[in-house]
Amino acid sequence: THEKLCRFIARESESVVVSVGYRLAPEHKYPAAYEDCLNATQHFLQHLEHYGVDPARVIVCGDSAGGNLAAAVSQTLAGRSDLPRLRAQILIYPGLQALDFNLPSYQQNRGVPLLFRERAAFYMLQYLNGNAINLEEVLEGSHIPVDIKLNYRKWVSPD
Repeated sequence: THEKLCRFIARESESVVVSVGYRLAPEHKYPAAYEDCLNATQHFLQHLEHYGVDPARVIVCGDSAGGNLAAAVSQTLAGRSDLPRLRAQILIYPGLQALDFNLPSYQQNRGVPLLFRERAAFYMLQYLNGNAINLEEVLEGSHIPVDIKLNYRKWVSPD
């Protein structure tokens, strides 16, 4: 789905672009996609000389669910001293939080195509457990215990 865009970026930026074809939900639940992206990134970082890539210029990027995966891979690799350090991460409309689908950004964009609020919650459930039986609870916010909400309110709140 992204081959033309990756070729464009590679050509225009005179860069090497590696696009990871990771396993998709619902057939492959979490952590399959994350493991695919992490393994591909680690392999690439371990063999940079083979690809003629400067170790100081590696960036991970992703959009939508791929943005979530790029962020997770970046966090995992941040503390690794045996691999070159990532220069940056580029996250394009990433799916980064599933604690509260009632935050202002979800409310303001609830009817904006293509990824409506309900669809975002549906895909998140597909990714995590392969079904959307609890979709209404997720949209209401009752899928997270109150004590966990309180622990994370510093990072996930309208404020």
